[in-house]
Amino acid sequence: MSLVLQENLSLKPYNTFGVDVKARLFAEAHDDVQVREALALAADRSLPLLVIGGGSNLLLTRDVEALVLRMASRGIRLLADDGEKVVLEAEAGEPWHPLVLWTLEQGLGGLENLSLIPGTVGAAPMQNIGAYGVELKDVFAGLTALDRQTGELREFGLEDCQFAYRDSLFKREAGRWLILRVRFNLSRAAQLHLDYGPVRQRLRDEGIETPTPKDVSRAVCAIRSEKLPDPMELGNAGSFFKNPLVSGEQAERLKAAHPDLVAYPQGDGLVKLAAGWLIERAGWKGFRDGDAGVHRLQALVLVNYGAATGSQLHALAQRIRADIVAKFGVELEMEPNLI
Repeated sequence: MSLVLQENLSLKPYNTFGVDVKARLFAEAHDDVQVREALALAADRSLPLLVIGGGSNLLLTRDVEALVLRMASRGIRLLADDGEKVVLEAEAGEPWHPLVLWTLEQGLGGLENLSLIPGTVGAAPMQNIGAYGVELKDVFAGLTALDRQTGELREFGLEDCQFAYRDSLFKREAGRWLILRVRFNLSRAAQLHLDYGPVRQRLRDEGIETPTPKDVSRAVCAIRSEKLPDPMELGNAGSFFKNPLVSGEQAERLKAAHPDLVAYPQGDGLVKLAAGWLIERAGWKGFRDGDAGVHRLQALVLVNYGAATGSQLHALAQRIRADIVAKFGVELEMEPNLI
């Protein structure tokens, strides 16, 4: 067996919240063979298999009685290139932001709005990651996943993935599909998405009238750096709550009571509310209870000031959720996966 196992390993370096819990067993998979070895080993030891990438979408509340498998496969390949359109494939263990930067250096546009999102390629379809007007589904060309129930490989197209707002088939069927590699539709001709106001304003402030994908990426990185703390300096998992979808009628009632409500019509009679606005208006921005807190600059981000446990962070999240229901009648949903 080529898989290297470690027992009772601290997962603190492997989750961006920096929560110190132990994994019963831990291994890294660098290729498909090691993935299959991990599946067989977990079954042989009668242990669950928990697959992680960059650990940027996890809230660990206890020691993990499982084989924790970190996807560490690397590789980037151009599968098709007609001089204008390109299909690129990346292994699941590729870190996301370096991949974005690599595509930009190759003159390929499409991922620039998704710059500086933490995590790995394999985790991106799980959440249908999105930022500044672009979601993964907008550039998605397909993926290869292993069916953990049958051991067979399956190719997924766009419709197969059932992408929705921060959601997908892979998230709803957690524990079945193990994503091995993902493909993207990119372009050598700039097709910029500048609908998000702050990005456009940042470019204008810098005197950039005809931006390139690299310009958009730099603007996005600057905005994210100002709004979101660096997990290397302050433990966090980025946006902790999804922006909730409510009916148009409920949005109108809230707007009447709160004229400055931040809301975005979505069609089909639904309106997306800014969860950060709700949390800030409820008074939670900058709140701290021991080492568990809400970031002082961005109410949507829960932070670990050093020694907070996952249970303490979860308890704080539950308090915030209950308060938002009480004050606004709106249910907030966590983005990170709770373990």
